[in-house]
Amino acid sequence: MLSAFPKAATILLMPPVHEVEVKLRVADLDALTRKLSAASFKLSTPRTHEMNTLYDFSSQALRNRGEVLRIRKYGEKWTVTHKSKGNAGKHKSRMETETKLEDGEALAHIFAALGLSPSFRYEKFRAEWSDGEGHVVLDETPIGNIAEFEGTPEWIDRTAAQLGVKQSEYITMSYAQMFAAWRDKSGSKASEMTWAAIGK
Repeated sequence: MLSAFPKAATILLMPPVHEVEVKLRVADLDALTRKLSAASFKLSTPRTHEMNTLYDFSSQALRNRGEVLRIRKYGEKWTVTHKSKGNAGKHKSRMETETKLEDGEALAHIFAALGLSPSFRYEKFRAEWSDGEGHVVLDETPIGNIAEFEGTPEWIDRTAAQLGVKQSEYITMSYAQMFAAWRDKSGSKASEMTWAAIGK
């Protein structure tokens, strides 16, 4: 008797990507933009609004395992991303699985039906630059301007040196961790990293 279901071997799974990155605070966004252009980086995505929502169970099972489940709206494009627990040395390293979505709001309803709810929201305006080997993104956030360098560890260190960035400036925290640190330092009562919540 033939099964009505396809064999497991026929199901194609999207492989995760090994993500390596560092963040750094940017005092002068225009100056860094000029340095990127002078270093032959090309603007791949102009300044675009981005809203991110992290999801978890009421038990915070994902957070306790160091994992991230995120729905992102970047301009008019939706993506869903899962990130494994990271390894934080000089660079932050973790496995990431991401795919495009047709409708992020529909997926949010599915998450709710499965017992997931929003655990943290953060927004920013992001511009993306690339030299064909790695990426530098420039983020304008409610807690300041931040850049991310993503590529191989060697590329990150080489590019940072080229742009005049010291390795002592590297940040390996997530945006949720950076927001928590900023809130502790500032005394803010905001529960999410949005301009509306912070009052900017």
